[in-house]
Amino acid sequence: MTDEGQAGKGTGDRRPLASRNTRWAQTLARRMTMLSVTPNQISQASMAMAALAGASFWLSGVAGSSGTRVALLILAALFCQLRLLCNLLDGMVAVEGGKGEADGPFWNEFPDRVADILIFAGIGYGIAMPGLGWAAAALAVLTAYVRELGRATGNPSDFGGPMAKQHRMAVATAAALLSIVEALWSGGSWVLTIALWVVAVGSAVTVLRRAGNLIGHLKAKG
Repeated sequence: MTDEGQAGKGTGDRRPLASRNTRWAQTLARRMTMLSVTPNQISQASMAMAALAGASFWLSGVAGSSGTRVALLILAALFCQLRLLCNLLDGMVAVEGGKGEADGPFWNEFPDRVADILIFAGIGYGIAMPGLGWAAAALAVLTAYVRELGRATGNPSDFGGPMAKQHRMAVATAAALLSIVEALWSGGSWVLTIALWVVAVGSAVTVLRRAGNLIGHLKAKG
C-alpha cells in the first residue's frame, strides 16, 4: 500500500497500485477528503508511524521478557502497515480528492526517506547490528534517489523491484511477525538479521537495475 500521488499529480506518473482501486481504500480516502486533514499532514503522519515502528523494533531487542518482546514486535508490524496506509491515502486525498498542495511533492518524498531510515536503523539497533541497519536504510534511500533522478532527467519513474518500498515493508512486517515465534522459542534475532540482509541486498540489486534502466533511457535519447 503505497502511493506517489502528490509527486505524480500533473504528470500521471504514479506507482501502479491494486489497493488504490479497492472499495475500502476509496471509502477511507473519501472520508479523509471530507475532513480538514491535508495530504501533507497524512504524509507527515507516516513519519510518526515509522518512528513508532523503529522504536518498537529497537525496544524489542532489549525487552526483559518474551511477553514484552512479542507485544513490541506486534506493534512494529502494525506501525509498518500504518506507515504504508498513510502513503496510500496521501496520494488518493491529493489526486482523487482534489486537495493537492503546491509543496506536495516535497512531503510526498521526504517522509518516505525518513521512514525507511527510522525503521531499518531501529531494527539494526534492536538486534545489536546497527551497521547492518544503517546499510539497509542507506540502500533503501538510494532506490528512491535513482527513481527521482530518472524523473529529473525527463524519464518515467522506475518503480521496479525486487526491493521497492512495498517490498521492503512486506519484509519488515513479515520479519516482525515471524520473530514472535522466535521470541517464544529461542529468544534469538536470526529472523530480523536475515530480513535486514534481504532488504540490503535486494535494495542494492534494485539500485543497479534502476540505474541500468535509466542509463539505457538516457543513451536512447542521446
